[in-house]
Amino acid sequence: MSQAAPSSSTAFDANERTAWAGRGDAYAASFGRLCARPVGELLDAAGVSAGSRVLDVGTGPGTVAAAAGARGARVTAVDAEPSMLELARRHAPQARALLATLPELPFQDGEFDAVVANFVLNHVGRPLLALAELRRVLRPGGRLALTIWSGSPAPGQTLVPRALQAAGAVRPPHLGPLDPADDFPRTTDGLAGLLTAAGLREADCRTLDFDHATTLDEWWSGPASGVATIGLTLLAQSPEVRAAARGHYERLAAEYRTGDPSTPDALLLPHRALLATALR
Repeated sequence: MSQAAPSSSTAFDANERTAWAGRGDAYAASFGRLCARPVGELLDAAGVSAGSRVLDVGTGPGTVAAAAGARGARVTAVDAEPSMLELARRHAPQARALLATLPELPFQDGEFDAVVANFVLNHVGRPLLALAELRRVLRPGGRLALTIWSGSPAPGQTLVPRALQAAGAVRPPHLGPLDPADDFPRTTDGLAGLLTAAGLREADCRTLDFDHATTLDEWWSGPASGVATIGLTLLAQSPEVRAAARGHYERLAAEYRTGDPSTPDALLLPHRALLATALR
């Protein structure tokens, strides 16, 4: 007897929908600035230029879509969260912006010359299925480029998690990680191998190290607004634990202060991401 195919949606996906629901503005004002850092390199890696038919998956506030449009590309942008699409339509009015969720996209096979996904693969429950879908909508010879956070994070990006740990915060059990059967090593070889397993060709991956300029309150505002898993974890704690976490955060953040007297709360946080490319 043949086995039924696994569902394309998982508990992880359901938690992601909850984590981002209605939080477009909070994300754009905090982590969105961080995620904009590699946009130029991402578009270069995808070969996006004037006239390219580009799909921006998980567009968020439309940062990548706007940058691709500025290059003269014909851009379609999708996101699973309506509050993100509202921002994308405002920031990238030239793009066709649609509500859609991986791994099921409403496009024809081979519809796009390039597909870009900026810090999106982190947020899907079945990464291999998601990549297979991105491959499907690429034309033969088309290029995929994507970013994810490295499995060996730089110290700046662990600042808030360390503060929560120091405060004794406990991650709610329903916010668990990916099923091990769906996960993959968040390394250059691991990500390139996943692209190859999805049927893509000439997969390549490199590390991006960069510093993110922010402030004490701005960096805290994302988690404090419930953005992403780290935000839902923070909001799930008692008021006492949340207050303790903020105190530990301020203590730990002292290491990353820039010392600029004009902006006493300015921080410079080291981050590490992976940038991968492949061909259909």
